[in-house]
Amino acid sequence: MTPQFSIQSEGVTVDKNHKHVLDNLTFAVSPGSLTGLIGPSGSGKTTLMRAIVGVQKINDGKLEVLGRAAGNPGLRSKIGYVTQSPAIYEDLTVFQNLSYFAILARASRPQIDEIIAQVQLTKKHNQLVGTLSGGEQARVSLAVALLGSPQLLVLDEPTVGLDPLLRQELWHLFGSLARAGKTLLVSSHVMDEAEKCDSLLLLREGKLLWHDSRERLLQQTNTQSVEAAFMKMITSEEAT
Repeated sequence: MTPQFSIQSEGVTVDKNHKHVLDNLTFAVSPGSLTGLIGPSGSGKTTLMRAIVGVQKINDGKLEVLGRAAGNPGLRSKIGYVTQSPAIYEDLTVFQNLSYFAILARASRPQIDEIIAQVQLTKKHNQLVGTLSGGEQARVSLAVALLGSPQLLVLDEPTVGLDPLLRQELWHLFGSLARAGKTLLVSSHVMDEAEKCDSLLLLREGKLLWHDSRERLLQQTNTQSVEAAFMKMITSEEAT
């Protein structure tokens, strides 16, 4: 039975040094959606993503991923996770990197070739990863996360440090993956990237300011951009 939500959080709280890093977060992410986790540095985005993939203990609340408790061993092959620092080997080629991680993901050789093509690195197939551009290395990290055909992709700041053209190319790829049925949760501190998402999770200081579509956000705040809406919500919160 397919779960109703890919991610479901009820009152999730994470404490570090006696302080709420995540404060009573309640939201749900639908299957096959592209959700942006948007907020400034230090807002709790990485902590939330680590909790979702099961490597961050929560202090309170309930967090389910694909119908199971976050961290359940049965989820390991169903989640693809890309951290801020590329977890790839610079002294190996693109193909060698994927071949190595394919053993862990139990992915076949045909799938390796398919994924390399999917992230548009076929011409770089035998090139050392250390000689690739930042955008190409980001695509290698994404390719590794796609091995084994995970249902959920959790991508932590995948476009940080990239030029606008490379960012646009990656977001186009994210959209294609979502249209193919995968669920993506993509974090960013760049507000204009929120414009490319189906739904938004807006975080500030560990608190959830918004979770719904971009269209409803703009309508409710009577603004023309996510950045303007974000600033208006912060101003209203501080005034109360």
